[in-house]
Amino acid sequence: NYWKVLKHKLTKEGSNQTVTNCNQLKILASDGKMRLTDCANTRNLLRIVQSIPSKNAEPFKVWLAEVGHDRIQEIQNPELAQDRAKKYYELKGYPQDWIDKRLRSIAVRQKLTEEWDQRGIEKGGEYAILTNEIAKATFGISIKQHKQVKELDPKFKNQNLRDNMTDLELIFTMLGEAATTEITQERDSQGFKENKDAAKTGGDVAGIARKKLESETGKKVVSKSN
Repeated sequence: NYWKVLKHKLTKEGSNQTVTNCNQLKILASDGKMRLTDCANTRNLLRIVQSIPSKNAEPFKVWLAEVGHDRIQEIQNPELAQDRAKKYYELKGYPQDWIDKRLRSIAVRQKLTEEWDQRGIEKGGEYAILTNEIAKATFGISIKQHKQVKELDPKFKNQNLRDNMTDLELIFTMLGEAATTEITQERDSQGFKENKDAAKTGGDVAGIARKKLESETGKKVVSKSN
């Protein structure tokens, strides 16, 4: 019933909201057949929960309010976001030295994406292509191939490759992205094509360093370990 109410509300709010937010997907039913079933994404499931008057939903509503409060605080003070990220990684059992590198890699990544934002790069597809260019030049394989080495299941899209990287993989990722940022600024790259060239060149800097280390140690940097 709450789902029906939400669909009606979405229809009133905008023209085709129900098309994008209220899809039916084929899901295995109790009779063993694949049947069309009403499905919602995370955003709309949370809206449904918020509409439920039952006291049993109250603890979840309180949690949602806390999450919203935390997000507003992070907007006002970005350092809080980094502190919370650190706590999340600690709760997941990551070692402290790895956490320090991961947080540093986030800062390096943000600096690069800030440059892309200012240079006409579209978030989403173009970001992904440029990131993949850096990765290919750095490690000699694409992000998809790197995930396969780590044995990350592609159906779980929330599995972050960087959260499964070793110390060295993180370090070379940072080098590739930091080099790309410097090269982008020096060249004053504008638009997708020029930034793609800068991304490849930045990745090449990290790739040369990786190959040098591998020749000295006899070990591959890209590893199944995570």
